[in-house]
Amino acid sequence: MGRITERRRVERWNGDLRDARVDTLAVEEPLEIRVDGRPLTVTMRTPGADFDLVAGFLLSEGVIGASGDLVAMKHCGDDDYNVVDVRLAVPYEGPERAFLTSSACGVCGKSSIEELSCRVRWNLAEDEVRVSAETLRGLPGTLREAQRVFSRTGGLHAAGLFSASGELLCLREDVGRHNAVDKVVGHCLREGLLPLRGHVLLVSGRASFELTQKAWTAGIPVLAAVSAPSSLAASLAEEAGLTLVGFLRPPTFNVYTGGDRVCQ
Repeated sequence: MGRITERRRVERWNGDLRDARVDTLAVEEPLEIRVDGRPLTVTMRTPGADFDLVAGFLLSEGVIGASGDLVAMKHCGDDDYNVVDVRLAVPYEGPERAFLTSSACGVCGKSSIEELSCRVRWNLAEDEVRVSAETLRGLPGTLREAQRVFSRTGGLHAAGLFSASGELLCLREDVGRHNAVDKVVGHCLREGLLPLRGHVLLVSGRASFELTQKAWTAGIPVLAAVSAPSSLAASLAEEAGLTLVGFLRPPTFNVYTGGDRVCQ
């Protein structure tokens, strides 16, 4: 596995005073994803849990639909941790995505919501999970305490999968919000845990359309974000029957959709 952090000398200013010191930075490197030897896309990520990242990405993009679709994954070469080749049970015949993946890639508007509605298998409206307001308020603190790399760098997003009672089940960190979620979802996919009925996904930043899409694809009924949701994220959550919580900053939070799942 590649390095997760890197040490760099910096000049720190404090008012008119300055001194030299060493700072710890989160590593950001490209990961090329190949399917059956064919380049598919490149995403910028923090090294670590690469196979989870790839599995989660392929699921959210509709390249695979279940863990059984994955036959094998490997890094290409003994020292090259920035290329992962995936072998699928059924050969992939879709197009190559010849661009860098970002938080704003490839989706927009009503047509994207309709497309997802046809593709995603899970009906979240059937999930009768209830989450107390007290449990929701406790999630950000639990997530922050578990962010070991963030505490050293201050430069990583996090995604945490929780039970309805607030138990942290899986945590992943990355420079990209979408990558952190893909790592969580990919881990659960590889463990055969999908759909993730009765669970809560907490993200450390905002809730975008893309993150809402990934939650729905994994069958997660509750998505909570420390910051704001976008308008399209709220529209998608409503279509999916997903509970969307934003500005989760105890003691306050906003419920944008699916408020019947949040109780006293």
